[in-house]
Amino acid sequence: MSPSSALTSSVKQPSTMVGTTTAANAAKQAASKMHRRSRTGCFTCRLRRKKCDEGKNSCRACKHLGLKCEYKRPVWWSNSEQRKNQKEVIKNIIKRTKLNEKTAQGVAMSTNTPPSLCHSMQTADYSDGIACTRAQSVDSQNSLDYNFNTVTPPDYYNAAMPPPMFAPVYQHPGQFAPYEIDIKTESQMFINDIPTRRDSTFSTFSHYQTPPAVGQGYPTDNWIQQDYFESHREAFTEEPLDFNSFDFPTHGAFSPSHQPMVQVDECDQHLLTHFVDNVMHMVYPVLEANQPGSARDKVILPALESNKAYLHACLSVSALHMKTTQGLQGEQIDNDIYRNRFAAVQQLTDSLMSDCDHAATLEATLGMIFFPCSVGRFDDALVDIPWHQHFQAVQSLVHKLELPNQLVGMNGQQQAQPPFNMTLASWIDILGATMKGRTPSFADTYREKLIADAPSGLAELMGCEDRIMYLISEIACLDALKQEGMDDVQLCQHIQLLGEQISLTEPPVGSNNSALSSTGEVLPRQLRRNMTAVYRLAARIYLCSLVPDFDRTQPINANLVSALSKAMDYIPAGPEGFDRSLVWPLLVAGTVSLPNSSFRKMFSERTARLGDASNSGSFGRMKALLDEVWAVNDYNLSKGIKQSVHWRDTMLQKGWDFLLI
Repeated sequence: MSPSSALTSSVKQPSTMVGTTTAANAAKQAASKMHRRSRTGCFTCRLRRKKCDEGKNSCRACKHLGLKCEYKRPVWWSNSEQRKNQKEVIKNIIKRTKLNEKTAQGVAMSTNTPPSLCHSMQTADYSDGIACTRAQSVDSQNSLDYNFNTVTPPDYYNAAMPPPMFAPVYQHPGQFAPYEIDIKTESQMFINDIPTRRDSTFSTFSHYQTPPAVGQGYPTDNWIQQDYFESHREAFTEEPLDFNSFDFPTHGAFSPSHQPMVQVDECDQHLLTHFVDNVMHMVYPVLEANQPGSARDKVILPALESNKAYLHACLSVSALHMKTTQGLQGEQIDNDIYRNRFAAVQQLTDSLMSDCDHAATLEATLGMIFFPCSVGRFDDALVDIPWHQHFQAVQSLVHKLELPNQLVGMNGQQQAQPPFNMTLASWIDILGATMKGRTPSFADTYREKLIADAPSGLAELMGCEDRIMYLISEIACLDALKQEGMDDVQLCQHIQLLGEQISLTEPPVGSNNSALSSTGEVLPRQLRRNMTAVYRLAARIYLCSLVPDFDRTQPINANLVSALSKAMDYIPAGPEGFDRSLVWPLLVAGTVSLPNSSFRKMFSERTARLGDASNSGSFGRMKALLDEVWAVNDYNLSKGIKQSVHWRDTMLQKGWDFLLI
């Protein structure tokens, strides 16, 4: 069953058969129960992700393995920790059963048959079935250093035998980590414009397993081989990541064991379906690579459940994504976008006017700014509040919550956890300042962090090491001073000093390597090093562009652009890659690239690999801006004019007010 169909709502209608209501309801419940049973199988097979034959009393798989077969939803199903423990119990029962069977077979074979010539392959006899591209277990956190509590492998995995081979596969981190969401849909009946009744229906959005394609069986389990693979996978050669990087927002009673319930009007249910299915995974790809599932479980789902303004912001973004990716036109889809935008802004305005719920208001306002960076097109022609106007509210809320003080107060603390929303606000603040040519709002805070060499979580959230981001903030300050008429001599002195500071962050030669393991999985620490290298080069290009009479044709500038092009070779490409997390560096380098530079070729190839995704979000807007800048600058260069148009001037001329991050 597809996740989308799991969200289909049922609208109750008034009954006209009063005398038969009880019998009708009983029949409907019985039919619904039979439908659910035929759709899902027993919960033991669902936990094992095994196809169930739904045998009466007990299915064949549970009966064969001596497992308790449960068709009624058990208590442990709603709690992730209990579900994990239940899986361990089932796993151990299966292992004991299989080992006992093998022992019995071995005794029989030793008396009746000669020694096998396939001793090294005897592990196949233990198989409960496994596909080469194994499916993720229900309790897995899809983490590179997650403790799977694996049982010690039996003796038949000895050094003389080759390990099982698994086909390389590249999956985006966290995209198949399982979860469920209960969705409450509200519907109301009107007679002559008078409300008469209001009903609520519940449905469950489940990502526990995607149904197989027609003609293909369900992936089966072989937990013995899986445990062996987990304990020997190449990705474990990386130093373990810190999985307590942020002080995530709190949302009342929400906890990892709590299944979120999102309340949404019936007319918006399809938008929520689309957001969870198609948009949610695009928002924080680097955070997902570093801490799989954390963006979904600790940021997005709790906020969808408890923060109405945040929910409406997500619904409007979902509608915008549907409009641009599915080619939807007409008043209905535009109404969905505008209606939810207005609802979000109304909620935020009420909170700001009443001076309450500061944390929730900040969370939703940041969503209004940041989420559109993942969707939409540069020419969608939809009226919206500019991102920098939203950020004015962010500044006020951040100060009211005293988040800069918290951030600075953590300097020198080894296990400090920066507030998640302050880290996100800092990322927007620093790169957004370069969009407007102004000083970042919290530049003093970043300067203190730079001096103390203290992190803010920017690397874990977005991929670039904090020190480079602090230096970009300093360059943005210098950019603003230049526009205010700073003396050229002083300007050049500051440029030289900042250049030396960037040089101090240079890693040893050869630090850039592939960010993918041989099995196609992302190596988070290596990815961070590679992305930081791209940002570092972009920071140098940005700094050089402030030099009086900057000339992009000079060798030093052309060499920096070429070096950035080579650094992109170490960034995973394509729809599941990280090009869309590097919009700002690509913009800075691209606008000063020459027509025959390696950057143009690299950018064209990687854009082609992105496919339709290259036209959406900040990446699509950046691509459109580069086309405009190149058209003017390349023409001027062909006429012998070295003066280049600045990309901010092009945006101003085109009436574009993009946040390209």
